[in-house]
Amino acid sequence: MSRFDGPFAFRPALRAGARFSREAKDRPILTFESVFKSYRSGSPVLRGVHLTIERGEFVFVTGPSGAGKSTLLRLLYRSETVDDGRILFLGKDVARLKDDAIPFLRRNIGVVFQDFKLVPAWSVYENVAVALEVLSLPTRLVRTRVGEALERVGLSGRGDDLAGVLSGGEQQRVAIARAIVGEPALILADEPTGNLDPQLAIDILGLFEEIHEGGTTVVFATHDRTLLEVRPRRVVVLDEGKALDVPQGIAIDSDDHYRLPN
Repeated sequence: MSRFDGPFAFRPALRAGARFSREAKDRPILTFESVFKSYRSGSPVLRGVHLTIERGEFVFVTGPSGAGKSTLLRLLYRSETVDDGRILFLGKDVARLKDDAIPFLRRNIGVVFQDFKLVPAWSVYENVAVALEVLSLPTRLVRTRVGEALERVGLSGRGDDLAGVLSGGEQQRVAIARAIVGEPALILADEPTGNLDPQLAIDILGLFEEIHEGGTTVVFATHDRTLLEVRPRRVVVLDEGKALDVPQGIAIDSDDHYRLPN
């Protein structure tokens, strides 16, 4: 038996599009069961979150500052663990994965951050290729996959440029390329347009929509009301530690209050 086998092991089981295991076929990609998380005693950020996200969905996660959007995503890729409850990714309890199985979990999840998290002194190619090089893939395959990812985000031919000299919008495109180069089943975007001007924000959202159209599940955390208004989709509102599911989207008034449909 492999050291990754066993009741709480995790193997890459699902990819975008039609390639998925028989085991994962009929399961939601994500299930939150009564999830609690706090950083101070008596002040939970998440208070019994219940939520299901199906394979292939595009879901906005929004809410006031401090509502727990980033916390929710960090719990998903095991940067943090729940205090109580369960998060199931393809039926596997994320919190109960063994330490040596966590890398396998993260190979199925691409993460894009607000502050890009690139290495400025590295080239664009190096920043993207690192996601594959840690898997010890052949150099020729890495080169091909990185080239394809850069082409998808509109940076074909820019692989030799240093990441640190790129504009904010270009750096975010590199970060997206790094997230998708491994063909993950799930993309988590943590305020990915927070440092961009409005038009660039819409352009970057468009990239995520193109990725989603290829079959990848996207969870997009944002407080940007413009994106919620111009791209009506399923919205999950985090407020007072709870998750309110609004499948048809929401409206936001001039005072930044959420107005839910009847």
